[in-house]
Amino acid sequence: MTTTHPSKKNTVLIVGAGPAGLTSGAELVENGFKVDILEKDPEFVGGISRTARYKGYRFDIGGHRFFSKSAEITEWWRKRLPNDFIQVRRMSRIFYGGKFYDYPLRAMNALGNLGVWASGLCMLSYLKARIFPIHPEKSFQDWVTNRFGSRLFNIFFKTYTEKVWGMPCHEISADWAAQRIKGLSLIKAVWYALLPQKKKSGSGVVKTLIDQFEYPRLGPGMMWEKTRDDLLKGGAGIHMGLTAIKIKREGSQVISIVSEDPSGAVKEWFADSFIISMPLQETVLKFEPPLAETAVAAAKRLRYRDFLTVALMIRQTALFPDNWIYVHDPGVKLGRIQNFNNWSPEMVPVPDTTCLGLEYFCFEGDGLWNMSDTELIELGKKELGQLGIVRPEAVFDGCVVRMPKSYPVYGPDYQEDVNAIRRELEKLGNLQAVGRNGLHKYNNQDHSMMTALLAARNLSGANYNVWQVNTDAEYHEEGEDSGKKTGRLVPEKISN
Repeated sequence: MTTTHPSKKNTVLIVGAGPAGLTSGAELVENGFKVDILEKDPEFVGGISRTARYKGYRFDIGGHRFFSKSAEITEWWRKRLPNDFIQVRRMSRIFYGGKFYDYPLRAMNALGNLGVWASGLCMLSYLKARIFPIHPEKSFQDWVTNRFGSRLFNIFFKTYTEKVWGMPCHEISADWAAQRIKGLSLIKAVWYALLPQKKKSGSGVVKTLIDQFEYPRLGPGMMWEKTRDDLLKGGAGIHMGLTAIKIKREGSQVISIVSEDPSGAVKEWFADSFIISMPLQETVLKFEPPLAETAVAAAKRLRYRDFLTVALMIRQTALFPDNWIYVHDPGVKLGRIQNFNNWSPEMVPVPDTTCLGLEYFCFEGDGLWNMSDTELIELGKKELGQLGIVRPEAVFDGCVVRMPKSYPVYGPDYQEDVNAIRRELEKLGNLQAVGRNGLHKYNNQDHSMMTALLAARNLSGANYNVWQVNTDAEYHEEGEDSGKKTGRLVPEKISN
């Protein structure tokens, strides 16, 4: 085993070259720190915000809108890519029963698609929910039904939610709906349809209704590839294809991290401080000697939802104008379709072709995850044909990207488990966890970046608690907001 010892004070080792790891690295290099970053992927930086490539085609792992209520984060993005952002009109619709439904719901569009009789039944269902609401509101199903009625719940919310999270809606806590669909109701959707409102920056914007966003012309990975290049120019080391396998500590200090490359060669990295953005479960289980048994047991209970993208190249254009489509048809496994021509034309290099990203939500090791790439491409072609969106014979190529641990899952005792881990990690004076997976929070890209900026500033003498970044990528002082309300909520199973 080789070792690398710090050559001077203020050395920082970062695990993970996603948005959090690269953001903290950039902040630290600008402030004179010596930085090394270990990244498990052998090729791509950016984590789930990377832009994958296949034969010149570029595609997201999920869609990544560049929108934040944090002026600091927006300025950070624009400073990094001053001439490479384009303005993209947001358009996303629901596909159900062979028809497209505007999202947010628009009265005339829904009426036309459902027909007068079905629309009338939906309105009666809505009125019934308003007159006889479900009390108490325990589940996601209760919450949405009270605001849209049971018929619209079944059409526009149930199938997609259950595909994404792998849980029935009646078992998901209402807390997630209250945050995720905050500010939106059937009445508000109709109001926006009939009297479109001017979108103002700041707190007056209902996030679900944002209709324009910025986007790097070559995809979100462009941001993180540029950050990587800036870090290298600033003297940082970025080491690809290295997996952290041990975190060594002595008392209340981490002393080193041991990495392993694909050939099995190991290397020990020493530093003064450590910033970790790999999954919180993995972080806890890699300590040597182990953390307290309460933290280890809590880490073993953490769960994740995994994700794969089937990118298909099609000899056809103008398939649909949307950035993405939510597939609510229960007859297919497909959850969402990205049309990358409509994110940025520069991502599709061959004229008269389209690149679609078919998104499937799964658990690592289940039937979908274990299908071969060839089988998944054939499944994607079949389901596009079944939905009537693309003829299977129009698909001329494809590839698959698997992304494990894309979504942290909140179980009934999620917060207690994270708090148990957090108490142990906070005893380590020179280690900080950051980012979506590092904190086991369903963060957006800008939330992850803010946690990283605060962690980096702590090494220059600040005293922020990175767990207190809230849903608008802003910082809340300890005590102003509970840990459960920071970041984005995800579906939580109802406790008995």
